Amino acid sequence: MSLKSRNAVVTGSTSGIGLCIARALAAEGANILINGFGDPAAVEAERAKIEADFGVKCLYDGADMSKPAEIAAMIKHAEDELGSCDILVNNAGIQFVAPIEEFPIEKWDQIIAINLSSAFHAIRAAMPGMKARKWGRIVNTASAHSKVASPFKSAYVTAKHGLDGLSKTAALELATFGVTSNCISPGYVWTPLVEKQIPDTMAARHLTKEQVINDVLLHAQPTKEFVTVDQVAALAVFLCSDAAAQITGANISIDGGWTAE
Repeated sequence: MSLKSRNAVVTGSTSGIGLCIARALAAEGANILINGFGDPAAVEAERAKIEADFGVKCLYDGADMSKPAEIAAMIKHAEDELGSCDILVNNAGIQFVAPIEEFPIEKWDQIIAINLSSAFHAIRAAMPGMKARKWGRIVNTASAHSKVASPFKSAYVTAKHGLDGLSKTAALELATFGVTSNCISPGYVWTPLVEKQIPDTMAARHLTKEQVINDVLLHAQPTKEFVTVDQVAALAVFLCSDAAAQITGANISIDGGWTAE
């Protein structure tokens, strides 16, 4: 499965799932533009490591995923410096846990902007080039919460349900252009995002850390195991391959059986 000569933009890719997807695409020969926040030296180290490890070109763009103009400029950056944006992985996401009546309005707006609207703006910017080249792959990192809900996560659940709908709409609009659009919906993956939400969940539900892990997080997954970042990345790479050319508009669960119940 070679992606040599393809160019990929992966949002939210300075750590966690996004970084693993970026590295997996680079391992198949794709040039990469990574995006996200973080310590500048650490980000530069990751960027340089992708180039050194896989012999591809790797750019960094610090576009803020809550700002449409910066998102459009990021896609143009990839097109100008790499030559195209053939693969777009919308992975950026944040989380906040609170009951609806206590949910800060600014947190709602921020989560909808970063977890949902950013994908729309990136797809909107990348579509013309993909259509003109008659090839493209859009992969949106959704969540089991694109299919089912959990309490205290109103904005996140809403954004991920919306991302599923956006993916399907893009798939239909792009169906005759050789461009696919799909969602990956992981269950709980052990990432910094999951780790950071444990204290909030402890407070919201009055539980210990161990109870949150076993009775809240892994309770949902019949396998009783976290999904790994490598498993999510492997699925993303497959969806970018020629073998997946007829998979479009799909929302593929990778959740240890969570949404089967």
